[in-house]
Amino acid sequence: MQDLEKLARELQRGGQGQELRQLAASADGQKLGGMVDRAALAEALKTGDAAALKSIMAGLLSTAEGRRMSAEVQKLLQGQGHG
Repeated sequence: MQDLEKLARELQRGGQGQELRQLAASADGQKLGGMVDRAALAEALKTGDAAALKSIMAGLLSTAEGRRMSAEVQKLLQGQGHG
């Protein structure tokens, strides 16, 4: 969970918060959001269950949408933006 928080802070500091929100609102972002078992995610975050979080992320990244979103986030982290 700390790594996710660190990533969010890094993106905000780099000025990519708006781009991140746009990714989340995109068709891929919306589809991925619908795939997540929110109760399982909340529980994993609450308890710090790294194995459960890794499993959830692996499931998302195994989809075409997840791979596209991952590539876009990597571009943001590299300062390339998206589009």
